[in-house]
Amino acid sequence: MDSSASGAEPMPIFYVGQHESRRSVPVTEQVLQQARDCGYDMLTTEISTPHLHAEVWKLLPSYFEELEGGVSADEIPIPLLPPFKPSETYLTPNEIIGQLLAFTSPWIDLSSPDPVVSNISRQIFNQEVAYAAFCGSGNIVVRGPNLGRGRASSEGIAQYARAINEALSLGPYVQIHIHLPIVPDPDWDNTGGVGHLAPLARPEFREFTSDGSQGSDILDAWDAWNTIRTLCKYNARLSVALSLPQHLPPVHVQWRWYSEPVRLLVLPGVSFLLNKRRQPVLSRGHQALISRFMRLKQQPWVLLSDVGPIPGLNDPNMLVPVATGFLSPDRAADASVGASTYPTPAEAAHGQDLSAKEINDPTPHLSYIRYLQKHQPPKPIIERFGAGYQDYLQAPLQPLTDNLESITYEVFEKDPIKYEWYERAITQALKDWVTENKPVSSLNGNVVVAVVGAGRGPLVTRALQASAASGVPIELYAIEKNPNAYVVLQRHNDEDWANRVTVIKSDMRAWKGPLRADGSIGQVDILISELLGSFADNELSPECLDGAQHVLNSYSGISIPASYTAHLSPIAAPKLHADILARAAQDPNVPETPHVVMLHAVDYLSTDGTRARSDSEAKSDTTTPNLETHSPMPDVQTCWSFTHPIPSRILAQSNLRRGGGASGGGGGMTGGDGANEHNARFCRLRFACKSRGVCHGLAGYFETVLYEGNGSNEWERVELSTNPVTMDRKSKDMISWFPIFFPLKVPLYIPDDSELQVSMWRQTDDRKVWYEWIVESFVNVGGKKMRLGMSDLHSSKKSGCLM
Repeated sequence: MDSSASGAEPMPIFYVGQHESRRSVPVTEQVLQQARDCGYDMLTTEISTPHLHAEVWKLLPSYFEELEGGVSADEIPIPLLPPFKPSETYLTPNEIIGQLLAFTSPWIDLSSPDPVVSNISRQIFNQEVAYAAFCGSGNIVVRGPNLGRGRASSEGIAQYARAINEALSLGPYVQIHIHLPIVPDPDWDNTGGVGHLAPLARPEFREFTSDGSQGSDILDAWDAWNTIRTLCKYNARLSVALSLPQHLPPVHVQWRWYSEPVRLLVLPGVSFLLNKRRQPVLSRGHQALISRFMRLKQQPWVLLSDVGPIPGLNDPNMLVPVATGFLSPDRAADASVGASTYPTPAEAAHGQDLSAKEINDPTPHLSYIRYLQKHQPPKPIIERFGAGYQDYLQAPLQPLTDNLESITYEVFEKDPIKYEWYERAITQALKDWVTENKPVSSLNGNVVVAVVGAGRGPLVTRALQASAASGVPIELYAIEKNPNAYVVLQRHNDEDWANRVTVIKSDMRAWKGPLRADGSIGQVDILISELLGSFADNELSPECLDGAQHVLNSYSGISIPASYTAHLSPIAAPKLHADILARAAQDPNVPETPHVVMLHAVDYLSTDGTRARSDSEAKSDTTTPNLETHSPMPDVQTCWSFTHPIPSRILAQSNLRRGGGASGGGGGMTGGDGANEHNARFCRLRFACKSRGVCHGLAGYFETVLYEGNGSNEWERVELSTNPVTMDRKSKDMISWFPIFFPLKVPLYIPDDSELQVSMWRQTDDRKVWYEWIVESFVNVGGKKMRLGMSDLHSSKKSGCLM
């Protein structure tokens, strides 16, 4: 996870294709080469020709005429389509087939309420998919279901989804992309092409509801997709080709699609505006959406649809320059908000003059996309650092039981914020120590500082620097159980620290304390550690620091960190769920194992307003939804907290219970003697969810107070946070920790205006620590809260952290 900050950030690669709804010529090797000479990376082709369409239109009407003549549908079979004839398909096995996006017939109706129409459509569809797979096509785009047929539409989506699931088995290596609008659009339902089969449905099956429920909702397209991928069990070969209109929907809808496996961003010609030079451009909202998608680990392809034919195909003598891919900034200037997309009367009167001044660009839409490619905003530091780790599930570390590798330590040490904040906390603590005239535990008047779990020594270096910055001398100890890291610490002490550090190989819980010259054991004034995991306590920081607290000066000793809290928020994470399903085939414990993951393509189900915007953002376009400047702020709630040092009475009772020594003690609630039961926790959280969605799990974060100070003039509260609500304020650009993800074995669907209730336990049996969690959904009906669903009780005990 090396950071690219040291060098120039590589320009993102846009793979741009060209699609024509009614391509005038078949795609041959020459056509594909011409498109590439113009700057396109790929082309689309329909699988079947108009000849097949004509045959079907002869077949179906004659069948319906026979039924209208009085013959019962039970007496005659549904027509069967013969195999493809050469004239009925554009495809043939050749060298370019793998470089094309194959489109199934847009005029079929897999979701038709008429069983005859849907049957014929499925026959055509299956033949197209099977033949395309035979020819070697790797990507097939399928038009999504009709969303504007009221109740018939909603009932037909399950039928459509079953057809897709069946098609996935016809081509085991084919990727199927469902072509859907980002929101339902009446024009979309009318663009299936002339001769669509939908009007052939018999009147008794063309049913609309009359209660007003046929009106579309902005999440209906997503609902359709959710039904399809759920029935297809989150198949990794199923994704979305998302069509973008000229006017984008609200940001929460954009974020919902951002969490889905969108493989194609389809930009129809009508999505573009015209700038003052009458060149096609995209709004700021479209630019932000594209930029956001292009920061994904798997970037979607861009498909320009119906933006004009490939230049030069109809005129072989036309000289078409190879596209350079870039525009000058003034020609690619963004469209003004609210400005007309058409020339003014004065501009129209001088249209010929304006045209003459324009550079003749045969592919202006493509040139604009290439301009956007070159001028993508830089990625945030954490994304550059975590390149390749987006939405990648990793097992949490267990540094208490495992000896970490050097490369793991190295990754942590690259954090530009964490150790600087630690040094600030240590410096302030040393200054306060002197200001308050606290007694020290050393015999020479120095403050005794111990770094427990020192690793390769970054905190040791920072403690020495803090001593120099504050002018307060320290007696420094570095405690590390890893025998390999112990070697590195000794080398640092010889070569970098001038032997000012006492390096000790020991488990921090077994260390007796500083050994003095007279053979006595001293105490520590400041105990420093970096034992926090992605959920704060999941790498057993409470247990480790409890075990080391006996070396801390009980009167004035402090711990850095002083406290930490764990936080949760429910999320939709379909990509993570699909990954967990795939891994569960080899390891059945995966669906109940918390994973550390750099969350990226996720959607927060419960939000609380939007993030604060800078002055420059506020002055920019405010009428166009923008994923960057209007990003939703998740509702992240606190689960529990830990404070160090813990009260001496709690520690004393813990020691008494160890070995069954507590009077009247009946053992621990979850096993063992109960010595670690004071570190068990429970919380119940409620999250309001305005928009419907699917909960795939819980995102976990933490906040920690390294040093809080105590009222001195130079007091400064030093904090770290991975909580997206507070991270920018407390520790912006910190990269040491990714969030933790608590999955659900079975996703939980929630309707609009519902509530999710999360119950979470931190459990322990004195040998290990694990988590258990339940998610429940509720909705208010007539003033009464009704439970809609509940997940299983998940438990990570089998993969818990050993003490």
